[in-house]
Amino acid sequence: MKLTARGLLRVKAALHGAAFLPLLWLLWAMPAGRFSADPVPELLQYLGDWALRLLLLTLCVSPLAKGLKAGGLVRVRRLLGLWCFGYASLHLLVWLGLDLQLAWGQIGAEILERGFITLGMMAWLILLLLAVTSTQGWQRRLGRRWQQLHNGVYLVALLVPVHFWWAVKSGWMEPVLYLGLSMALLWWRRDKLGRWWQRAYQGRRL
Repeated sequence: MKLTARGLLRVKAALHGAAFLPLLWLLWAMPAGRFSADPVPELLQYLGDWALRLLLLTLCVSPLAKGLKAGGLVRVRRLLGLWCFGYASLHLLVWLGLDLQLAWGQIGAEILERGFITLGMMAWLILLLLAVTSTQGWQRRLGRRWQQLHNGVYLVALLVPVHFWWAVKSGWMEPVLYLGLSMALLWWRRDKLGRWWQRAYQGRRL
């Protein structure tokens, strides 16, 4: 299936609109009282859920492009990745500002002492690095290293579902489902990941 420039533009516009809808719903839901008297935990999970969904959707692009034989579809990965980073950043800001009230001493202790928060911060820092270097300018500057750097998204795909599973106090089915989807998407890339790991291992030995 050939994707024309106009068709790609329409796909991007539709994805931007779809990714914005959860925020639009949030702007209506908060004043409408759709959250409980203590909305912070619910808000954290809502934003975190959408960050994870967008991450998995980003990883779905390559298999979908290959299956549909529409190579141009891979050009929406950056769009989805940036939306994922946006929701992850809002998730982090709610935790910093509303949950811990910018108590930096407590924030540092939580990151160091609570494993699921450590994983979450690691994932966010990787996403930050990927977002900053996602432009064509950075791709030219980094050359072949750019792809190696952006393979970090596969580590994020493991860290975030485990962060979610570890964070929930009850109801483990949803995080297990997300972890299973993530593992399936990584398994689809097993040959690429195997080659990447082999090169990294050989590089350490040299």
